[in-house]
Amino acid sequence: MTTQFDISTILAQFPALQHTDGELPPVYLDSAATAQKPAVVIDTITEYYRGYNANVHRGSHSLTANATLRFEQARETVQHFIGAAHSKEIIWTRGATEALNLIAQTYARANLTAGDEILVSELEHHANIVPWQMIAAETGARVIKIPMRDDCTLDLEAFYSLLSDKTKIVAVAHITNVTGTRNPIEEIIHAAHQHNAIAVIDGAQGIAHEDIDVTALDADFYVFSGHKIYAPAGIGVLYGKQALLEAMPPWHGGGKMVEKVSFEGTTFAALPGKFEAGTPNVAGCLALAAAINWLKQLDRQGAEVHIENLRHKAIEGIKNIDGLRIIGLQPKASLFSFVVDGVHHQDIATLLDQQNIALRAGHHCAHPMLDALGLTGTLRVSLALYNTEQDVERFINALHKACDLL
Repeated sequence: MTTQFDISTILAQFPALQHTDGELPPVYLDSAATAQKPAVVIDTITEYYRGYNANVHRGSHSLTANATLRFEQARETVQHFIGAAHSKEIIWTRGATEALNLIAQTYARANLTAGDEILVSELEHHANIVPWQMIAAETGARVIKIPMRDDCTLDLEAFYSLLSDKTKIVAVAHITNVTGTRNPIEEIIHAAHQHNAIAVIDGAQGIAHEDIDVTALDADFYVFSGHKIYAPAGIGVLYGKQALLEAMPPWHGGGKMVEKVSFEGTTFAALPGKFEAGTPNVAGCLALAAAINWLKQLDRQGAEVHIENLRHKAIEGIKNIDGLRIIGLQPKASLFSFVVDGVHHQDIATLLDQQNIALRAGHHCAHPMLDALGLTGTLRVSLALYNTEQDVERFINALHKACDLL
Protein backbone atom coordinates (compact mmCIF):
# COMPACT_ATOMS: atom_id res chain seq x y z
CA MET A 1 0.00 0.00 0.00
CA THR A 2 1.41 3.37 -1.04
CA THR A 3 1.34 6.13 1.57
CA GLN A 4 1.33 9.83 0.74
CA PHE A 5 4.79 11.34 0.90
CA ASP A 6 5.28 13.22 4.15
CA ILE A 7 8.76 14.48 4.90
CA SER A 8 8.28 14.62 8.67
CA THR A 9 7.25 10.97 8.79
CA ILE A 10 10.12 9.99 6.52
CA LEU A 11 12.77 11.92 8.42
CA ALA A 12 11.68 10.46 11.77
CA GLN A 13 12.62 7.01 10.50
CA PHE A 14 16.32 7.84 10.10
CA PRO A 15 18.15 7.70 13.45
CA ALA A 16 21.38 9.18 12.08
CA LEU A 17 19.59 12.38 11.07
CA GLN A 18 17.99 13.20 14.41
CA HIS A 19 18.86 15.99 16.83
CA THR A 20 21.52 15.08 19.40
CA ASP A 21 22.21 16.83 22.72
CA GLY A 22 20.71 20.09 21.62
CA GLU A 23 22.92 20.38 18.56
CA LEU A 24 21.57 20.70 15.08
CA PRO A 25 21.45 17.37 13.25
CA PRO A 26 23.81 16.85 10.32
CA VAL A 27 22.80 18.01 6.89
CA TYR A 28 23.57 14.96 4.82
CA LEU A 29 23.99 15.74 1.13
CA ASP A 30 26.16 12.78 0.13
CA SER A 31 23.52 10.14 -0.60
CA ALA A 32 24.96 9.35 -4.03
CA ALA A 33 27.93 7.89 -2.15
CA THR A 34 25.82 6.03 0.38
CA ALA A 35 22.33 6.63 1.70
CA GLN A 36 21.36 6.79 5.36
CA LYS A 37 19.43 3.79 6.71
CA PRO A 38 15.86 3.79 8.01
CA ALA A 39 15.15 2.11 11.34
CA VAL A 40 13.40 -0.81 9.66
CA VAL A 41 16.63 -1.76 7.90
CA ILE A 42 18.69 -1.47 11.08
CA ASP A 43 16.07 -3.48 12.99
CA THR A 44 16.11 -6.24 10.38
CA ILE A 45 19.84 -6.74 10.89
CA THR A 46 19.43 -6.80 14.66
CA GLU A 47 16.49 -9.19 14.45
CA TYR A 48 18.49 -11.65 12.35
CA TYR A 49 21.49 -11.74 14.66
CA ARG A 50 19.37 -11.79 17.82
CA GLY A 51 16.66 -14.14 16.65
CA TYR A 52 17.66 -16.68 14.03
CA ASN A 53 21.31 -16.29 13.13
CA ALA A 54 22.39 -19.34 11.12
CA ASN A 55 24.07 -20.19 7.89
CA VAL A 56 21.84 -20.76 4.85
CA HIS A 57 21.48 -23.81 2.63
CA ARG A 58 23.46 -25.82 5.18
CA GLY A 59 22.47 -27.89 8.17
CA SER A 60 19.18 -29.54 9.10
CA HIS A 61 18.14 -27.53 12.16
CA SER A 62 15.24 -25.11 12.30
CA LEU A 63 17.40 -22.00 12.61
CA THR A 64 19.05 -22.63 9.28
CA ALA A 65 15.71 -23.54 7.73
CA ASN A 66 14.25 -20.23 8.91
CA ALA A 67 17.27 -18.24 7.75
CA THR A 68 17.26 -20.00 4.37
CA LEU A 69 13.57 -19.35 3.87
CA ARG A 70 13.97 -15.61 4.52
CA PHE A 71 17.17 -15.48 2.48
CA GLU A 72 15.40 -16.85 -0.59
CA GLN A 73 12.35 -14.68 0.05
CA ALA A 74 14.73 -11.70 -0.03
CA ARG A 75 15.94 -12.84 -3.45
CA GLU A 76 12.33 -12.99 -4.66
CA THR A 77 11.75 -9.48 -3.30
CA VAL A 78 14.60 -8.22 -5.48
CA GLN A 79 13.29 -10.22 -8.44
CA HIS A 80 9.87 -8.59 -8.26
CA PHE A 81 11.35 -5.15 -7.50
CA ILE A 82 13.29 -5.05 -10.79
CA GLY A 83 10.92 -7.15 -12.90
CA ALA A 84 13.20 -10.16 -13.43
CA ALA A 85 11.57 -13.24 -14.91
CA HIS A 86 12.90 -15.63 -12.24
CA SER A 87 14.70 -15.47 -8.91
CA LYS A 88 17.49 -17.55 -10.53
CA GLU A 89 18.43 -14.38 -12.37
CA ILE A 90 19.28 -12.60 -9.10
CA ILE A 91 22.87 -13.17 -7.95
CA TRP A 92 23.98 -11.74 -4.60
CA THR A 93 27.23 -9.80 -4.74
CA ARG A 94 29.03 -7.37 -2.44
CA GLY A 95 27.87 -4.48 -4.60
CA ALA A 96 27.75 -3.10 -8.13
CA THR A 97 31.54 -3.13 -8.36
CA GLU A 98 31.79 -6.85 -7.67
CA ALA A 99 28.89 -7.53 -10.03
CA LEU A 100 30.67 -5.72 -12.89
CA ASN A 101 33.88 -7.60 -12.15
CA LEU A 102 31.94 -10.87 -12.16
CA ILE A 103 30.57 -10.13 -15.64
CA ALA A 104 34.03 -9.17 -16.89
CA GLN A 105 35.75 -12.20 -15.41
CA THR A 106 33.14 -14.73 -16.52
CA TYR A 107 31.04 -13.64 -19.49
CA ALA A 108 33.68 -11.41 -21.05
CA ARG A 109 36.58 -13.78 -20.41
CA ALA A 110 34.67 -16.63 -22.03
CA ASN A 111 33.42 -14.68 -25.02
CA LEU A 112 35.98 -12.03 -25.99
CA THR A 113 38.80 -12.59 -28.42
CA ALA A 114 41.51 -10.35 -29.85
CA GLY A 115 40.06 -7.44 -31.79
CA ASP A 116 36.67 -7.46 -30.09
CA GLU A 117 35.48 -4.14 -28.72
CA ILE A 118 33.83 -3.02 -25.49
CA LEU A 119 32.08 0.35 -25.71
CA VAL A 120 32.13 2.26 -22.42
CA SER A 121 30.84 5.78 -21.93
CA GLU A 122 33.07 8.63 -20.83
CA LEU A 123 30.64 9.43 -18.02
CA GLU A 124 31.32 6.23 -16.05
CA HIS A 125 32.75 5.87 -12.61
CA HIS A 126 35.84 3.71 -12.29
CA ALA A 127 33.94 0.53 -11.43
CA ASN A 128 32.47 0.49 -14.94
CA ILE A 129 35.79 1.16 -16.64
CA VAL A 130 38.60 -0.67 -14.87
CA PRO A 131 37.12 -4.24 -14.97
CA TRP A 132 36.74 -3.90 -18.75
CA GLN A 133 40.30 -2.64 -19.13
CA MET A 134 41.60 -5.56 -17.07
CA ILE A 135 39.81 -8.21 -19.11
CA ALA A 136 40.65 -6.46 -22.38
CA ALA A 137 44.34 -6.65 -21.50
CA GLU A 138 44.01 -10.40 -20.97
CA THR A 139 41.92 -11.20 -24.04
CA GLY A 140 43.26 -8.77 -26.61
CA ALA A 141 39.96 -6.93 -26.79
CA ARG A 142 39.79 -3.13 -26.85
CA VAL A 143 37.92 -0.70 -24.62
CA ILE A 144 36.49 2.09 -26.74
CA LYS A 145 35.31 5.35 -25.21
CA ILE A 146 31.89 6.71 -26.11
CA PRO A 147 32.49 10.46 -25.70
CA MET A 148 30.18 12.88 -24.02
CA ARG A 149 28.99 16.24 -25.31
CA ASP A 150 29.82 19.58 -23.75
CA ASP A 151 26.54 19.45 -21.83
CA CYS A 152 27.64 16.22 -20.10
CA THR A 153 25.23 14.00 -22.01
CA LEU A 154 26.27 10.99 -24.03
CA ASP A 155 27.17 11.69 -27.66
CA LEU A 156 24.69 9.34 -29.31
CA GLU A 157 25.92 10.13 -32.82
CA ALA A 158 29.38 9.01 -31.79
CA PHE A 159 27.88 5.92 -30.12
CA TYR A 160 26.16 4.85 -33.31
CA SER A 161 29.28 5.48 -35.35
CA LEU A 162 31.33 3.31 -32.98
CA LEU A 163 28.93 0.35 -33.07
CA SER A 164 30.12 -2.36 -35.43
CA ASP A 165 30.38 -6.10 -35.82
CA LYS A 166 33.41 -5.89 -33.51
CA THR A 167 31.28 -4.57 -30.66
CA LYS A 168 30.58 -7.34 -28.17
CA ILE A 169 29.71 -5.42 -25.02
CA VAL A 170 28.20 -1.98 -24.38
CA ALA A 171 28.57 -0.85 -20.76
CA VAL A 172 26.91 2.36 -19.55
CA ALA A 173 25.52 3.82 -16.37
CA HIS A 174 21.79 4.25 -15.97
CA ILE A 175 22.45 7.58 -14.20
CA THR A 176 25.95 9.01 -13.77
CA ASN A 177 27.31 9.99 -10.39
CA VAL A 178 28.95 13.35 -11.20
CA THR A 179 26.15 15.28 -12.91
CA GLY A 180 23.16 12.96 -12.59
CA THR A 181 22.98 12.52 -16.36
CA ARG A 182 20.32 9.97 -17.25
CA ASN A 183 21.55 7.93 -20.20
CA PRO A 184 18.96 6.77 -22.77
CA ILE A 185 19.48 3.15 -21.79
CA GLU A 186 16.41 1.92 -23.67
CA GLU A 187 17.87 3.20 -26.95
CA ILE A 188 21.38 2.04 -26.08
CA ILE A 189 20.24 -1.51 -25.28
CA HIS A 190 18.23 -1.74 -28.50
CA ALA A 191 21.14 -0.46 -30.59
CA ALA A 192 23.58 -2.89 -28.93
CA HIS A 193 21.29 -5.81 -29.72
CA GLN A 194 21.00 -4.70 -33.34
CA HIS A 195 24.74 -5.43 -33.55
CA ASN A 196 24.52 -8.68 -31.54
CA ALA A 197 26.29 -7.09 -28.61
CA ILE A 198 25.15 -7.40 -25.01
CA ALA A 199 24.23 -4.39 -22.85
CA VAL A 200 25.51 -4.02 -19.29
CA ILE A 201 23.69 -1.34 -17.28
CA ASP A 202 25.27 0.02 -14.11
CA GLY A 203 22.28 0.93 -11.97
CA ALA A 204 24.22 2.09 -8.91
CA GLN A 205 22.65 5.56 -9.11
CA GLY A 206 19.54 4.78 -11.14
CA ILE A 207 17.96 2.17 -8.90
CA ALA A 208 17.29 4.69 -6.12
CA HIS A 209 15.35 7.10 -8.29
CA GLU A 210 13.49 5.14 -10.95
CA ASP A 211 11.24 2.11 -11.10
CA ILE A 212 13.13 -0.58 -12.98
CA ASP A 213 11.80 -3.38 -15.16
CA VAL A 214 14.77 -5.29 -16.53
CA THR A 215 12.54 -7.52 -18.65
CA ALA A 216 10.86 -4.56 -20.35
CA LEU A 217 14.26 -2.90 -20.78
CA ASP A 218 15.63 -6.11 -22.31
CA ALA A 219 18.87 -5.47 -20.39
CA ASP A 220 21.29 -8.37 -20.52
CA PHE A 221 22.83 -7.41 -17.18
CA TYR A 222 21.76 -4.79 -14.62
CA VAL A 223 23.76 -4.26 -11.42
CA PHE A 224 23.31 -2.18 -8.30
CA SER A 225 24.49 -1.75 -4.71
CA GLY A 226 22.23 -2.01 -1.71
CA HIS A 227 23.76 0.86 0.21
CA LYS A 228 22.55 3.43 -2.32
CA ILE A 229 18.92 2.42 -1.76
CA TYR A 230 18.90 2.61 2.03
CA ALA A 231 20.26 -0.92 2.65
CA PRO A 232 23.63 -1.72 4.25
CA ALA A 233 26.98 -1.62 2.50
CA GLY A 234 28.44 -4.93 1.37
CA ILE A 235 25.38 -6.28 -0.41
CA GLY A 236 24.49 -5.86 -4.05
CA VAL A 237 22.82 -7.53 -6.98
CA LEU A 238 23.79 -8.83 -10.36
CA TYR A 239 20.77 -9.37 -12.57
CA GLY A 240 21.47 -11.40 -15.70
CA LYS A 241 19.29 -13.09 -18.26
CA GLN A 242 18.99 -16.72 -17.27
CA ALA A 243 20.36 -18.08 -20.55
CA LEU A 244 23.46 -15.88 -20.26
CA LEU A 245 24.09 -16.79 -16.64
CA GLU A 246 23.68 -20.51 -17.32
CA ALA A 247 26.22 -20.34 -20.14
CA MET A 248 28.78 -18.44 -18.05
CA PRO A 249 31.50 -20.30 -16.16
CA PRO A 250 31.70 -19.97 -12.37
CA TRP A 251 33.90 -17.31 -10.84
CA HIS A 252 34.80 -17.90 -7.20
CA GLY A 253 35.22 -21.51 -6.13
CA GLY A 254 34.13 -22.87 -2.77
CA GLY A 255 31.18 -24.15 -0.82
CA LYS A 256 27.59 -23.97 -2.05
CA MET A 257 28.55 -23.30 -5.66
CA VAL A 258 29.23 -26.99 -6.29
CA GLU A 259 27.11 -30.02 -7.00
CA LYS A 260 29.79 -32.67 -6.41
CA VAL A 261 33.47 -32.36 -5.54
CA SER A 262 36.12 -35.01 -5.80
CA PHE A 263 39.83 -34.89 -6.50
CA GLU A 264 39.04 -36.20 -9.94
CA GLY A 265 36.87 -33.17 -10.70
CA THR A 266 34.01 -30.90 -9.68
CA THR A 267 30.54 -30.33 -11.04
CA PHE A 268 28.82 -27.04 -10.32
CA ALA A 269 25.49 -26.06 -8.82
CA ALA A 270 22.64 -24.63 -10.83
CA LEU A 271 21.73 -20.93 -10.69
CA PRO A 272 21.97 -18.89 -8.60
CA GLY A 273 24.30 -20.94 -6.37
CA LYS A 274 26.93 -21.30 -9.11
CA PHE A 275 28.00 -17.70 -8.53
CA GLU A 276 27.62 -17.57 -4.74
CA ALA A 277 30.57 -19.44 -3.29
CA GLY A 278 31.00 -19.39 0.48
CA THR A 279 28.81 -18.05 3.25
CA PRO A 280 26.75 -15.14 1.92
CA ASN A 281 25.98 -11.84 3.63
CA VAL A 282 22.69 -13.13 5.02
CA ALA A 283 21.94 -10.09 7.15
CA GLY A 284 22.70 -7.82 4.21
CA CYS A 285 20.34 -9.73 1.91
CA LEU A 286 17.51 -9.55 4.45
CA ALA A 287 18.16 -5.87 5.08
CA LEU A 288 18.18 -5.14 1.35
CA ALA A 289 14.77 -6.76 1.06
CA ALA A 290 13.59 -4.68 4.02
CA ALA A 291 14.85 -1.51 2.32
CA ILE A 292 13.06 -2.43 -0.90
CA ASN A 293 9.80 -3.17 0.91
CA TRP A 294 10.14 0.13 2.75
CA LEU A 295 10.80 1.98 -0.50
CA LYS A 296 7.89 0.31 -2.30
CA GLN A 297 5.32 1.55 0.20
CA LEU A 298 6.38 5.16 -0.32
CA ASP A 299 4.84 7.60 -2.73
CA ARG A 300 7.70 7.54 -5.25
CA GLN A 301 6.18 10.29 -7.38
CA GLY A 302 5.75 12.45 -4.31
CA ALA A 303 9.37 11.77 -3.36
CA GLU A 304 10.52 12.75 -6.84
CA VAL A 305 8.65 16.06 -6.66
CA HIS A 306 10.04 16.69 -3.18
CA ILE A 307 13.62 16.13 -4.32
CA GLU A 308 13.16 18.27 -7.43
CA ASN A 309 11.82 21.13 -5.29
CA LEU A 310 14.85 20.88 -3.00
CA ARG A 311 17.24 20.83 -5.93
CA HIS A 312 15.63 23.91 -7.45
CA LYS A 313 15.80 25.73 -4.13
CA ALA A 314 19.47 24.83 -3.65
CA ILE A 315 20.48 25.97 -7.12
CA GLU A 316 18.55 29.24 -6.84
CA GLY A 317 20.21 29.87 -3.49
CA ILE A 318 23.82 29.52 -4.67
CA LYS A 319 23.86 30.42 -8.36
CA ASN A 320 24.74 34.07 -7.75
CA ILE A 321 27.86 33.34 -5.71
CA ASP A 322 30.84 34.97 -7.45
CA GLY A 323 32.74 32.46 -9.57
CA LEU A 324 30.36 29.57 -8.91
CA ARG A 325 29.74 27.33 -11.92
CA ILE A 326 27.34 24.41 -11.99
CA ILE A 327 28.75 21.62 -14.13
CA GLY A 328 26.51 19.96 -16.72
CA LEU A 329 23.24 20.67 -14.93
CA GLN A 330 20.69 18.00 -15.83
CA PRO A 331 16.88 18.19 -15.67
CA LYS A 332 15.22 16.26 -12.85
CA ALA A 333 18.52 14.97 -11.45
CA SER A 334 18.83 14.27 -7.73
CA LEU A 335 22.37 15.66 -7.69
CA PHE A 336 24.45 18.44 -9.14
CA SER A 337 28.13 19.36 -9.15
CA PHE A 338 29.72 22.78 -8.99
CA VAL A 339 33.03 24.55 -8.68
CA VAL A 340 33.98 28.01 -7.44
CA ASP A 341 36.68 29.54 -9.59
CA GLY A 342 39.88 30.26 -7.74
CA VAL A 343 38.93 28.17 -4.70
CA HIS A 344 39.88 24.54 -4.16
CA HIS A 345 36.89 22.29 -3.77
CA GLN A 346 38.38 20.59 -0.71
CA ASP A 347 38.75 23.91 1.13
CA ILE A 348 35.04 24.62 0.69
CA ALA A 349 34.11 21.09 1.74
CA THR A 350 36.16 21.46 4.90
CA LEU A 351 34.47 24.73 5.84
CA LEU A 352 31.06 23.18 5.17
CA ASP A 353 31.93 20.18 7.30
CA GLN A 354 32.80 22.54 10.16
CA GLN A 355 29.18 23.73 9.90
CA ASN A 356 27.92 20.11 9.94
CA ILE A 357 27.16 20.02 6.22
CA ALA A 358 28.24 16.76 4.57
CA LEU A 359 28.74 16.74 0.83
CA ARG A 360 31.28 15.22 -1.52
CA ALA A 361 34.36 16.95 -2.88
CA GLY A 362 36.80 15.41 -5.32
CA HIS A 363 36.84 13.45 -8.56
CA HIS A 364 33.97 11.13 -7.58
CA CYS A 365 35.88 8.07 -8.86
CA ALA A 366 35.33 9.38 -12.38
CA HIS A 367 38.75 10.54 -13.58
CA PRO A 368 37.98 10.32 -17.33
CA MET A 369 34.89 12.50 -17.03
CA LEU A 370 36.67 15.07 -14.86
CA ASP A 371 39.61 15.08 -17.29
CA ALA A 372 37.23 15.76 -20.17
CA LEU A 373 35.81 18.68 -18.22
CA GLY A 374 39.29 20.02 -17.46
CA LEU A 375 38.68 19.71 -13.73
CA THR A 376 40.48 18.00 -10.89
CA GLY A 377 37.38 17.88 -8.76
CA THR A 378 33.99 19.34 -7.99
CA LEU A 379 31.67 19.73 -5.04
CA ARG A 380 28.64 17.48 -5.35
CA VAL A 381 25.27 17.89 -3.67
CA SER A 382 23.24 14.68 -3.78
CA LEU A 383 19.75 14.69 -2.37
CA ALA A 384 17.61 11.90 -0.97
CA LEU A 385 14.00 11.69 0.11
CA TYR A 386 14.91 12.39 3.77
CA ASN A 387 16.35 15.83 3.01
CA THR A 388 14.32 18.87 4.03
CA GLU A 389 13.96 22.51 3.09
CA GLN A 390 15.80 23.34 6.31
CA ASP A 391 18.72 21.20 5.13
CA VAL A 392 18.90 23.17 1.90
CA GLU A 393 18.67 26.51 3.70
CA ARG A 394 21.49 25.52 6.05
CA PHE A 395 23.59 24.42 3.06
CA ILE A 396 22.99 27.70 1.20
CA ASN A 397 23.89 29.80 4.23
CA ALA A 398 26.96 27.68 4.99
CA LEU A 399 28.22 27.89 1.42
CA HIS A 400 27.83 31.67 1.33
CA LYS A 401 29.73 31.90 4.60
CA ALA A 402 32.50 29.59 3.36
CA CYS A 403 32.94 31.53 0.14
CA ASP A 404 33.07 34.82 2.04
CA LEU A 405 35.91 33.45 4.16
CA LEU A 406 37.98 32.18 1.23
